[in-house]
Amino acid sequence: MVKTNFEKTISSYIGRLLREHFGRGPGNVVCSVSGPYVVIQFSNFLSPMEQSLMDSDQTVYVEKTRDLMMETLTKEITAYVELNTEGRVAEFYYDWNLTERTGMMIVVLSSSDKEHPLPQIDDYKNSGALIKDIVQITSTVQKPPEEIYSIMQNPRTLLIIRKGILILLEKELIRLGFHETLRITKRNLEKRFLFEYKERFEEHLDAEVKDIFVDWDFDGDKSFILLHLKPSQKGL
Repeated sequence: MVKTNFEKTISSYIGRLLREHFGRGPGNVVCSVSGPYVVIQFSNFLSPMEQSLMDSDQTVYVEKTRDLMMETLTKEITAYVELNTEGRVAEFYYDWNLTERTGMMIVVLSSSDKEHPLPQIDDYKNSGALIKDIVQITSTVQKPPEEIYSIMQNPRTLLIIRKGILILLEKELIRLGFHETLRITKRNLEKRFLFEYKERFEEHLDAEVKDIFVDWDFDGDKSFILLHLKPSQKGL
């Protein structure tokens, strides 16, 4: 399947799937593919019920409900992507910004490098400075990553991949089955630190950081951070 057609197909599918399961679909869905990474971002996605809960300071219930819903949707999306590609889905990540009504999904395909060659790693201006800041944040929240690299998928999407970041306490919580509690706690804590560094990221990248998303593969001790960027005019 031609890349552009695949991106449009996935965008339409995700919009329809979210509408069917949440009662209201996103206003806009954009899919971009680079190497094995299928990145889906959407906006204006919040149901009236969810808004009511948030207005009543019950945001955590919205997060829990969405996480439970995604247990089913992840399987459906995985099957659909595999049906429309030559690769197998190896990893799946997602996150929301409920305040801004935005969200993202990252599908990582497992296939030969010939079919999906890896994009250039850390191939952009000031990548070293940005990675240093991410290591500092990670060290503050948990521990320094054993491995970290970044990929500028396109001028508006920067992916940062970290491996080996879980501390022993987190691993024990995972072993005991507290995945959901740990995910919600880490999502709120780590994103708070990431947003505190927002202006530094913007200086490094010469772009406005429109949104920040993060998710984890607890079993694989791996995490994806996505920075949604708006490049400066001189950078275009």
